[in-house]
Amino acid sequence: MNIPVAPSGRSGRLPSGLPSRVGVLGGGRMGAGIAHAFLIEGADVVVVERDEASAQAGRERVASSAARSVERDPHSGNLEEMLARLAVSVDYTDFGDRELVVEAVPEDWALKVAALRRVEEQLSPGSVLASNTSSLSVSGLAEELERPQDFLGLHFFNPVPASTLIEVVVGKQTRPDLVDRARDWVHGLGKAAVVVSDAPGFASSRLGVGIALEAMRMVEEGVASADDIDNAMVLGYKHPTGPLRTTDIVGLDVRLGIAEYLHETLGERFAPPQILRDKVARGELGRKTGKGFFDWK
Repeated sequence: MNIPVAPSGRSGRLPSGLPSRVGVLGGGRMGAGIAHAFLIEGADVVVVERDEASAQAGRERVASSAARSVERDPHSGNLEEMLARLAVSVDYTDFGDRELVVEAVPEDWALKVAALRRVEEQLSPGSVLASNTSSLSVSGLAEELERPQDFLGLHFFNPVPASTLIEVVVGKQTRPDLVDRARDWVHGLGKAAVVVSDAPGFASSRLGVGIALEAMRMVEEGVASADDIDNAMVLGYKHPTGPLRTTDIVGLDVRLGIAEYLHETLGERFAPPQILRDKVARGELGRKTGKGFFDWK
């Protein structure tokens, strides 16, 4: 099936349907990528972080990502003008005038609930709150909020600027019209939407993690090397990146957290292999630490 993708709206005008004022909670790799995606399409973006040092690091990530885009494609926009629409803060009240806020903090239930509650307290009536969770229950998170009908999942993929897909995750209490609006937002970002009902791991994480866990077991059992397993999927199934290299890019600790959640909710087929637990215990978390299933140094 061919999924239509909108033409990029980088003419200085905001694409139809895209919110003009967007907030992002968290300026890490994912949060910075989400901020970049909205900035490059003309939105005014505020990123809120936990402290000044994190805020400065988040600003640098967004600026660096935007600069690379402009360097690759000069027609993607004016870097100075783009960054003039970016604000980075440690004050949650800066979300007060946002039409949409996307939460992008680590995959920890208690952390996400606390963060989402703090954001919701600042939002104006009619504004929308979304989570970038890759596996946690959107319906469960919504139950912790005062306005569950105005909440849904927007699962962006890493690296956000280059990825085409956004998974729109519909919670049990999400307003039906909000799903249509979310499709418009994804279209306005020049990306494709896949709409899924809330279920453990949704569609993408459930499939991606399942393949990755089996690839890890194959390494553990000596079936083949990490390189050869990845090449089998790239060359044989046309995956752009193999499951083990993708795990290194996502982070082994992130994959372990998702696997543990899926193991708890869906059963033994998602039990994390010992090789994954051992690597995480040694601090071999993938690209971000220089070593995972591959050497990134």
